[in-house]
Amino acid sequence: MKIKSAVFTVSAPDLATCPPVFRPEFAFIGRSNVGKSSLINLLTEQRQLAMVSNTPGKTKLINFFLINGAWSLVDLPGYGHAHAAKSTREDFQRAIMDYLTQRPTLAGVFVLIDSRHSPQTIDLEFVEWLAANSPAPFALVFTKTDKQSAAATQNNQAQFMRHLPRRSGEPPKQFSTSAKTKHGRTELLDFIAQTLASRRA
Repeated sequence: MKIKSAVFTVSAPDLATCPPVFRPEFAFIGRSNVGKSSLINLLTEQRQLAMVSNTPGKTKLINFFLINGAWSLVDLPGYGHAHAAKSTREDFQRAIMDYLTQRPTLAGVFVLIDSRHSPQTIDLEFVEWLAANSPAPFALVFTKTDKQSAAATQNNQAQFMRHLPRRSGEPPKQFSTSAKTKHGRTELLDFIAQTLASRRA
């Protein structure tokens, strides 16, 4: 797939204020500072399309980016940001849950996992919740692979998969990426293209 255009369209604080449900959407979610914005910029090859910050919890809204005038990438607030006020965290979580369970145009969800770490409880619990509650298919994206050896990434990825509760059917699709080296970009875009094609069939 070739991305010819990518533009920011709107930020929404909750499901009710999201754009009209016209186009397929692919959402990106993960712990704060896992690299969601960097991955969106990598896919679109625009360095400043999504705001990148070293401050965890910077994304506080549901941000929509229109791709090729035909479908959208969606940057969701990160989960698990402990420094936000309790009421703010609760608003984040409600907006995320509503979007993931009720958005009819949600074609797929990419759950980002920091490849440098052994399985984290918060990630495992979120994936389990997503599998049980969201009607949209999801895939796992292990980020920041340039910061360690390929063997270390593969080991942490394998550990994560072993810790996931066994469910019927195929395990979720897995990708490894690096915003610095562009590793994984082609594979993710091919997967999105395949998903879009299957929805049109």
